[in-house]
Parts: sequence; C-alpha cells; structure tokens
Amino acid sequence: MTRKRRRLYLVLFGMALLGVATALMLNAFSDNLVFFHSPTDVAAKSFEQDRRFRLGGLVEEDSVIKADDGIGTSFRITDNDNAIKVVFNGSLPDLFREGQGVVAEGKLDANGVFQASEVLAKHDENYMPPEVADALKKSGNWKGE
Repeated sequence: MTRKRRRLYLVLFGMALLGVATALMLNAFSDNLVFFHSPTDVAAKSFEQDRRFRLGGLVEEDSVIKADDGIGTSFRITDNDNAIKVVFNGSLPDLFREGQGVVAEGKLDANGVFQASEVLAKHDENYMPPEVADALKKSGNWKGE
C-alpha cells in the first residue's frame, strides 16, 4: 500500500468517525431540542423521573396556592385538555398570574407532580410565546386573534 493510499484511508476513516459521532449527538439531543412540552404531551409520553424538561401552557384559574412559608407555590399548568400540578420554591416572576402563559423548567416526581426549578412568564398583555399559542391552536382551544 502506498503512502498516498494510506493517507486517503485515514482521512476517510476520520470522516466516517466524525459522521457517526455527529449522528449520535443529534440523536441524544433530539428530545432536548423541543422548547417545551404541553400537559397533553406529558400525559401521552412517559417521562423518566430525573429527566429535566420544560412544561408550558396556561396557569389554570383558581389553582395558585401559596405555601405558609411564603416561598413555595403550587399551581396547575393546562392546555385546556390536560393539566399538571406544578410545585415551585422561589419567587415567581412579577407577570405571573392565573390565565397567563408560562413555561416551567424542572422534572416530574414519583407522584406525577412537576417540581419546577424555574418559571418563566409572558412578557406583556399582547405577547404569548409562539410555542404556547401553537399548542393551544393544535388542541383547538385558541382564543386569540
């Protein structure tokens, strides 16, 4: 085998290895590329207890309960088809309120309660994250323009 041919095989092997590594990384990140999952998605799929993901939807009316210590809060996120109870310890954003769009990041516990480590609220009266609006449109519960 000539030196030139050996170099060609080495380059081809390196490119194949790089392609396999790229395919494995994209496959591993495929579920994390989704901005958030709706409560209906969570009900339809099985999520592992320690897997972190984002849950998005509307804060259900009359579901916000503040803990006695003033730090903890529980509420329900709904897409008007399904709802999931969320528990969050910390201060909520100023714009957080019932009936508004939110995205919470965290994980499900053994009881199916979403333990949130971060809660993001919508920006102003006219804004709803496009993903939340799309999820509501898909479920047939869109009440926007």
